[in-house]
Amino acid sequence: MTVEIARHKDRPRTRDYISYLIRGFEELKGDRLRADDPAIVGGLGWFGDRAVLVVGHQKGRTLDEQTVHNFGMARPEGYRKAQRLFTLAERHRLPVLTFVDTPGAYPGVAAEEGGQARAIAETMLKMARLTVPVVATVIGEGGSGGALALAVADRVLMQENATYSVISPEGCAAILWRDAGFAPQAAEALRPTASQLFDLGVIEKVIEEPRGGAHNNPEAAAAKVGEAIRAALAELDQVEPGERRAQRRERFRRLGAWAEPDAGGTVLSAIPDLGP
Repeated sequence: MTVEIARHKDRPRTRDYISYLIRGFEELKGDRLRADDPAIVGGLGWFGDRAVLVVGHQKGRTLDEQTVHNFGMARPEGYRKAQRLFTLAERHRLPVLTFVDTPGAYPGVAAEEGGQARAIAETMLKMARLTVPVVATVIGEGGSGGALALAVADRVLMQENATYSVISPEGCAAILWRDAGFAPQAAEALRPTASQLFDLGVIEKVIEEPRGGAHNNPEAAAAKVGEAIRAALAELDQVEPGERRAQRRERFRRLGAWAEPDAGGTVLSAIPDLGP
């Protein structure tokens, strides 16, 4: 049920939340290398009384809009655009707000030939190196590396009917059972819901939605999202920039880390080093 609500065609998209929460939004386009990707929207605006930079996936709602925005599945130029905007935020000391809503990065041959994996990895690294406050909010589907590319944040928030997972239930079922019909079993195993991910420590806050889902009252849903973002920024403002970055890196190092003793009983921990 949660997966269905997360994918609901009338669910508020990134542009909807921008219209409710960001005043004077000025969109910035292009990756300054190849093209603009409509699947990623980003720009500058005012959140309350402070200037912020906003980046998010945009799915569209009607079939024509979804086609234009490629159903929120970004290509390499979309992630390069995000990197350019993150650099702008760092230069001007602007907090970064991201909105995650994608089934995953675009899996087409052209995207792979254009360096899709590298673009995603470099976007994640760019976010990891920011010293400004970064708050990510999962507002619909949070699928695979395409979602994580915009979610290397100090605080990851998630609406209660959103999903966040390494793969879609259908994709998981097709791999494990060779039958997409096993998607419900895959969803149960993936534990992609907000409450489950909160228990696992993957996200910091579950944002309440109107009864039946955010699409039933987008304005009320946006108000709740705004409150959560405001509270997260207030916490992060109390932390020095360098320490913020260190804490962000440590946050992600803890996720999925494992440890086991060697023959002598010494614990060996698999925690990656993100570099300078």
